[in-house]
Amino acid sequence: MSDSTHPHARTSPWDLAVGPPPDQWDDWVELDPKAWPERVEKHYRCVPTICFNCESACGLLAFVDKGTGETVKFEGNPAHPGSRGRTCAKGPATINQVQDPERILKPMKRVGPRGGGQWEETTWEEALDDIGGRIRKAFDEDRHNEVSYHVGRPGEDHFVLRMLEAWGIDGHNSHTNVCSASARLGYSLWFGADRPSPDHGGAEFILLLSAHLETGHYFNPHAQRIIEAKERGTEIAVVDTRLSNTSTHADRWISPWPGSEAAMLLAVARLLLESDRVDHAFVRRWTNWQAYLEANDEGGPGTYERFIEKLKDLYAHYTPQYAVKECSILPGTVEYLADQIAKAGSHFASHLWRNTAAGNLGGWQVARALMLLHVLSGSVGTKGGLNPNSWDKAHPHPSEMPPPITRWNERHWPKEWPLAHYEMSFLLPHLLREQDSKIDVYFTRVYNPVWTNPDGCSWVEMFEEEGRIGCHVALTPTWNETAQWADYVLPMGLGPERHDLMSQETHAGTWIGFRQPVGREYARLEGRESDTTRGTNPGEVWEESEFWIALTWRIDPDGSLGIRKYFESKQNPGRPIGMDEYWSDVFAGVPGLPDAAAAEDTTPLGYMKRYGAFAVPYAGQERYATKVDKGGLELEDGSRAAGFPTQSKRLEFYSSTMREWGFPDGEVPTYQRSQVHWSQMDLEAGERALLPTFRLPTLIHTRSANSKWLQEISHTNPLWVHPEDARAFGVETGDLIRVNTRIGYFVPRVWVTEGIHPGIVACSHHVGRWRLHDGIGNSMATATVDLTKPRAGAFLFRQKKQVGPFASRDSDTSKVHWHEAGVNQNLTFPVQPDPASGMHCWHQKVRLEVANAGDRYGDVFVDTAKSRAVYEEWKGMCVPAPGPGGLRRPLHMKRPLKPVDEAYKL
Repeated sequence: MSDSTHPHARTSPWDLAVGPPPDQWDDWVELDPKAWPERVEKHYRCVPTICFNCESACGLLAFVDKGTGETVKFEGNPAHPGSRGRTCAKGPATINQVQDPERILKPMKRVGPRGGGQWEETTWEEALDDIGGRIRKAFDEDRHNEVSYHVGRPGEDHFVLRMLEAWGIDGHNSHTNVCSASARLGYSLWFGADRPSPDHGGAEFILLLSAHLETGHYFNPHAQRIIEAKERGTEIAVVDTRLSNTSTHADRWISPWPGSEAAMLLAVARLLLESDRVDHAFVRRWTNWQAYLEANDEGGPGTYERFIEKLKDLYAHYTPQYAVKECSILPGTVEYLADQIAKAGSHFASHLWRNTAAGNLGGWQVARALMLLHVLSGSVGTKGGLNPNSWDKAHPHPSEMPPPITRWNERHWPKEWPLAHYEMSFLLPHLLREQDSKIDVYFTRVYNPVWTNPDGCSWVEMFEEEGRIGCHVALTPTWNETAQWADYVLPMGLGPERHDLMSQETHAGTWIGFRQPVGREYARLEGRESDTTRGTNPGEVWEESEFWIALTWRIDPDGSLGIRKYFESKQNPGRPIGMDEYWSDVFAGVPGLPDAAAAEDTTPLGYMKRYGAFAVPYAGQERYATKVDKGGLELEDGSRAAGFPTQSKRLEFYSSTMREWGFPDGEVPTYQRSQVHWSQMDLEAGERALLPTFRLPTLIHTRSANSKWLQEISHTNPLWVHPEDARAFGVETGDLIRVNTRIGYFVPRVWVTEGIHPGIVACSHHVGRWRLHDGIGNSMATATVDLTKPRAGAFLFRQKKQVGPFASRDSDTSKVHWHEAGVNQNLTFPVQPDPASGMHCWHQKVRLEVANAGDRYGDVFVDTAKSRAVYEEWKGMCVPAPGPGGLRRPLHMKRPLKPVDEAYKL
């Protein structure tokens, strides 16, 4: 990594390319553009870290001015194996977050009623004493389930999960069920891993059921490899109801009716089967076809040929003609996809994450149907195919780990959704109400449920009922909607102000990345050691890991609870462990890293501080075929292979789990009509399907709204309306329109476009920031609103002050030229939890009407009594635990924080 001949690295400060090579990081020289035409040199020290603005974990270089000691910009780190020195717009915009004139720099404590907007500065010591004392009291009184940590994108791989295990609580709550739960279920049923890792770089056909070049989890590292494949001739097809930026880069844009995608994919599978373009050797050896026949062909011959015959019968209904009508796609689409997949064979890659899986009832079956195409083509675990993500992700952790937890928290894992992936977090207000339970200490971190989740007004009601939430601690560097209802707002460090380990499945390879606090590392390199990020971060901003260690010591000061020892220094017993000691222990166990460090005469920690990333030796593909002496899967010749991480060690076309737990229709890949299927739409009555599951390309939503470069690009979310629908309602671009949902309405502007189906409207759900009180930050991205309550359970949000220029220490804030901040449509969405995956089904059936006389742009109205009724309706579709053996959940199914087996018994 220290090779200065990196193909994408600059070797001269006057080159235009990605970041400088590592051997020039100590003194990188550039010309000061403000001094032009005079040639004035600026000297920088480059410190590697990791971007925090999505889950890609791309490498960044912080450029620290050696004259002032200030970080002035961020570029890509060419030593990072995943991002390879390139970033999207979010990476350089990290400097906007660091320099945000409205960021929170000191701990804040609520004064007056919760949500009243009154705050006073407090100290870290007071906050630690109060919060730690409350948690200790809860533990002493055996109220462990009343402590909850609720996180969005964690940005780290193990620290908090280990801490919660040390505390002995089932306290992890995540955003997964508003993001990716359905796709996770579909993939995990097939191959045990709940994410795909496509090898786009080696693919000959790429099928994207997503806007992957602009908005996916790993869109920068994936986008690089997708475009490189395209440049060498790889065919790309994009399945997306709307015309996304990604669609414009595809060879074929396929725009189905939302929720019908599984039908189209199964029609492709049928065509492959009927034309015998199937990798039979792969299917025969690596799938559990025998189990399917045993369950569905009693008395049959039990042969592989019989299985193929049964498959053809099973999918006979899915003809190309059926798909054209059911999916509203063009004739020839199914044939095109079948031809491309057959031609690519084992070099067929795909990706599905949110898109249709996140929007629709039964969306997990789209992942099941997509995986069927990979199985039929033999493109699982192959070059240019699709890997289980567990192959391409490293999992380093400290040498001493706490034992598994022994508790089960029904606030997070209710018995109604035994197969959920993962915690039913977006239902928390409903669960607390119907269980008549409470949370005494509730942490939110990189999470903003009042704004992000559906039915946000039920969250407001929960927070305002202090008997439900005793103490809400918002761990956030910036103000957000949910923090307005906090008791403490504690400023955690931004991405370049904290330590984290990251590893993501960006390609067919394995790497780890080290996010480190730039100010602290710069001080060390300049000869000024610091034991903490407090003092090297701005103001009193603290990094999260150090905060958790200090809080743990407040909870268990004498070690009597057996908690403190997991965060106690081995080098200095009786003192909290420091970050250098902690990460030295972690990195010492990374395969290959000690040797790489020794070759450069440094330690593993020193290596990671120096380069910011390390390419872990890769175990290769087709890993399921690796011969093992015991365990694994017995093959026909009597040898044993590693197989897949499933119960059968094979790819599971047939899922006995789904049958045994009350979902017999889900035992094999099939198709379930969505809650917004076209047959349910009364177009004459103004009904349309609303598609909200897309982001504008540059948004970082919960990280910070005050990223000025990104906000200038994307700051509003009009309603996409097809010209036919626009004529039906008599509206034009820019007109106001009222969108009625089952629990309320919102009022956006119309954008007339042919980039969406007739009968469908679309609106990005990652815009529409708001605040109740001036002086609570994010002025360039949030409208100030009046919140009135016409009656019990009714909420009306009306914008009273829109975005505009304002004075601050950043002169650019006086140049804000946009005024609209979008509309928070999620507030008007009832919860719609899929009965199997637990995924919130985002797509809504709505009724459009021309804006009423009194409507204003940005109006939002919600009736939470109606939201409770919809919740009960969807809960009625559930098949509650117990399942086989009296269990709450199948033992083999993943959980982020997995308890002992005994805890699974209901």
